Amino acid sequence: MTDFSLIETLRFEPESGFVRLRLHLARLTRSARRLGFAGAGAAEGHLKEAVCGAEGPLRVRLTLDRHGAIAVATAPFTPLPDDTVWRARIAATRLDSSNRLLRVKTTRRELFEAARSEFSVAEADEVILLNEKGEVCEGTITSVFLDDGSGILKTPPIACGLLAGVLRTELVCQRRARASRLSPADLESGRLYLGNSLRGLIRAKLVV
Repeated sequence: MTDFSLIETLRFEPESGFVRLRLHLARLTRSARRLGFAGAGAAEGHLKEAVCGAEGPLRVRLTLDRHGAIAVATAPFTPLPDDTVWRARIAATRLDSSNRLLRVKTTRRELFEAARSEFSVAEADEVILLNEKGEVCEGTITSVFLDDGSGILKTPPIACGLLAGVLRTELVCQRRARASRLSPADLESGRLYLGNSLRGLIRAKLVV
């Protein structure tokens, strides 16, 4: 199955450059090697060229196809207010924990689009998917984190069938988060956060 491209979505700040650039490039390189895609080594140069002369924060989306072709698109980025609380709902759409492609960020987004379409924007800011065992996996565009009061965030393990998000990787490496299987009930028992490398951690409330 090679009818897709790899994706990395990054945040660029004129004063400091790309946020978590090394982690993004490492994931892209690892995914490309695993799938036999060429050209990952040229990604950094394409990214830097795309933001040359930028005067404000940007959302930067890079795609790499199996032949090594790279495309980069940019758009202005506005961070969410610090007091933002997202409404999260759980989708009926399920992920298959045995599907190893879920561990790679690609343009094959049908499952996530189906989950997102279950609720209107007025009903949910983000939608969380479970796997076939009913375990929490991830949001349609975010990783899931739970603060249970222990001082370390819990986040679902990759084995549940989910992407190794760049923000998730950073928090695990910093020992601010650790992998732990979560149920929907767990998400109601602590402080829920959703997050990605573009937006950081976002406080969320599960709507049932």
